[in-house]
Amino acid sequence: MLYESNPRFVSRLTRQTLVLILAGGRGHRLGPLTAWRAEPALPFGGKFRIIDFPLSNCVNSGIRQIGVLTQYKSHSLIRHIQKGWGFLRGEFGEFVELLPAQQRVNETSWYAGTADAVYQNLDIIRSHKPEYVLILAGDQIYKMDYGPMIAYHLEQGADMTIGCVDVPLATARNCGVLSLDERAKVVRFSEKPEHPESLPEDPSRALASMGIYVFSTQFLFDVLFEDANNADSSHDFGHDIIPNLIEHSHVYGYTFQSTGSSAQPVYWRDVGTIDSYWSANMELVAVEPDLNMYDDQWPIWTYQEQLPPAKFVFNQAQKQGIATSSMVSGGCLISGAKIHRSLLFSNVLVQEQSVVEDSVILPDVQIGAHCHIRRALIDRRCKIPPHTVIGADPVQDAQRFFVSENGVVLVTPEMLGQTQHVA
Repeated sequence: MLYESNPRFVSRLTRQTLVLILAGGRGHRLGPLTAWRAEPALPFGGKFRIIDFPLSNCVNSGIRQIGVLTQYKSHSLIRHIQKGWGFLRGEFGEFVELLPAQQRVNETSWYAGTADAVYQNLDIIRSHKPEYVLILAGDQIYKMDYGPMIAYHLEQGADMTIGCVDVPLATARNCGVLSLDERAKVVRFSEKPEHPESLPEDPSRALASMGIYVFSTQFLFDVLFEDANNADSSHDFGHDIIPNLIEHSHVYGYTFQSTGSSAQPVYWRDVGTIDSYWSANMELVAVEPDLNMYDDQWPIWTYQEQLPPAKFVFNQAQKQGIATSSMVSGGCLISGAKIHRSLLFSNVLVQEQSVVEDSVILPDVQIGAHCHIRRALIDRRCKIPPHTVIGADPVQDAQRFFVSENGVVLVTPEMLGQTQHVA
């Protein structure tokens, strides 16, 4: 195949590609965690935000023409992109453009669905004159080189190519599920099915859409114009566009393989629930996590806040500042407290004789003295009062906070009576 043997062929294709990242959704399954921010703006991995992963994939793949489509409570997302992604050079045709919902089609219509979001920006797409359009979800964690997928699209003679990955059946219920023939052509597609079609070789798993689509530009235009004129459509790629196309167009599946400097298991996480978001962050504290954050061959780029190193103070019998099996970010101060199997984002203060276990602590949190926090997700800027116990009594936790299906306790400032809008 050309994309395997000729890197210059791939690099020409990436230069002719425009990326659109769909980053406008709230993420209703995340509940209070997205009350004041869009899901792609959520912090992840100690110092990043979710949006940094698809953006980094684009830059590392050699695709430097990127539009980010925003809508729901997008201020923190826009601010982050402006701060952290302004290094691309406009004089070389490189950019990250912010495309907020602007009621461009009429004065009453916001983005009605994923397909409609792209449709409302067709004039902007046309102005950049791309040969190919790559559409990405802005709310997933993975590392992927998009160049081979675009080359695969061209070699297959595809009208549309869908990035796909095999996942457990429970995960597949929240995704689009595909079935491919022997040539990798999509023959069936079902959006968020209650009973996903399993893989023939493994009945416990299904082939899920990653929300990654490659289109030849003119074909995309034709499809979106037709969909926009269909009064019965919800104007969504998964619900409407893909099921209609597989009957009369060339739609192929491209099976995802992990990208990086070493051979690791395929890593792709949909972090659209409290449990999956907590779990994906917690996975990073493992000795050898499936997501390699130390891979200099495929770095994750972000806005680098200027912070002092993490600091651990006191070494007395009942007052030790220590962290074990954990990740602790810059600006943190562990003052005579114990941290175990946890991930602390930037500027977290944990005061004396407190214990934090199996927890994800988002930026700018203050934890008072003599607290015990276990299996929790603490939202940004929470101030936990001294002697607070979280994660010991599910009944009491449910009365004060939000407890997930798997028992993770989400704490937000509003739940603590600290009324502030946190993004």
